[in-house]
Amino acid sequence: MLRWGRWSLVVASALVGAQCAMPISRLPQLPENEIDAERRIQQVAQMREYYGQLHRVDNVAFRIRTANIADCGEHVAAQIGLYATTPQSLPRRYRSYAREALGMTWSRPTVISVSDGSPAAQAGIVKGDEIISLNGELIAVTGTARWLRKWFARNGTKPVEAVIRRADEDQTVTVTPVMGCSIPINYVTAEEANAATDGEQIIIQSGMVELAKTDAQLASIIGHELAHANLGHIEKQQINTLIGFAGGVAIDGGFALGGISTGGAFRRELTKAGGRAYSVAFEREADYVGAYYIARAGYDLTGVEDLWRLMAMKNPSGIQLARTHPTSPVRFLQMRKVAAEIADKKARGEPLTPDLRFVQTEQPPSPSGELMR
Repeated sequence: MLRWGRWSLVVASALVGAQCAMPISRLPQLPENEIDAERRIQQVAQMREYYGQLHRVDNVAFRIRTANIADCGEHVAAQIGLYATTPQSLPRRYRSYAREALGMTWSRPTVISVSDGSPAAQAGIVKGDEIISLNGELIAVTGTARWLRKWFARNGTKPVEAVIRRADEDQTVTVTPVMGCSIPINYVTAEEANAATDGEQIIIQSGMVELAKTDAQLASIIGHELAHANLGHIEKQQINTLIGFAGGVAIDGGFALGGISTGGAFRRELTKAGGRAYSVAFEREADYVGAYYIARAGYDLTGVEDLWRLMAMKNPSGIQLARTHPTSPVRFLQMRKVAAEIADKKARGEPLTPDLRFVQTEQPPSPSGELMR
C-alpha cells in the first residue's frame, strides 16, 4: 500500500504538471561553457567588490580603534592596520578564482588591505605585497588573519622586521605596531542595512556600508557598536532579561499555588519585556558616545546625521515606531545636537569626553552571545 501510495502521488503530480501553463517563446540556447565563463566573471567581480569595501571598513575601523583605546579597558592589542590572506584561508567557494581576482598565491599571504596612515602604510607595505616572515618567523598560510592578530598581540608594540616580496624581489621593512581596541570588526555581505555586536565582534553588513555615503557616516556606525561593548549594554540587557524571567516565574508560581495554571505565560512575556527594557535608551546612549569616538578619530561630524534620513528611506516604519531603537527623526536630531556639543568643547579647548554622569562602566562586558544593533 505504501509503495502504491508513493507512485500514485508521483502520477498525480505529473498530471497536475501537465495542466500547468508553459512559456511559449523560443528561448536561445545557452551552452554550459558560456554560462560557466560568465559565472566566473561575476564571481571575480563580486570578490573584488567585497575586498574593496572591506578596505573601506578596515580604514575606518583602524582609526576608531586606535583613537579610543582609553575606553576599551583591558580589551586592547597591538596592531599594524594590515589585512593579508591566502586562498587556503578563504571559504572554499572563493579559492579557485582568488588569484584571478586579487593576485593571491598559495605559497605566501598576500596583502589585501592596508589602512591609511597605519604602521604598515608608514613602513611602505602596499596592497599586493606578499608577506614572508615577521622577525624571521614564517607566517601561517591557513587562518592567516587570525594568526597575524595573535602574533601582534603577543609581540606588543616592539618594532618588527617584516620580510615582504614585491615583483619577485624580497625586501625587509621595519613596522612599529600601535595599540588599539582589540574587538574584531567583520564585514559581511548582506542586503539589509544593519550592524551588530555580541561583545566578541562587531559585524557590519554590506547594506550598511552602501548606505553610508561618507566615511564619517560609516565611522558613526562602527563607533555606535563599539560604544555598546564598552558601556556594558550587552551585559545590562542580559541582566534585565534575567530579572524579567525571575519576575515571571514568581507570578506563574503564585497562580500555581492558587490552583491556576498559566502555562508559563508570565515567564515568557516578562522575559521578553526585560530584554527590551531600556533598549531605546541604550541605543541613544551608543549614538551619543559613538559620536565622541568618531570625533576623537578626527572625522568631521558635519552631515553625519543625514545617515538617519537615508535609513528612513530604507526603513519607513522606523520614522514613527520605536520598539527597540529610537525613531530615525530622534537619531537625526540627537546626532546634530551632539555634533554641536562636541564643536563647542573643541572651541573651548575642553577634552572630548561624553557626559556619563549616569554610567559607570569601567571595562567592556564579558561576551554574552546577545546582539546589540
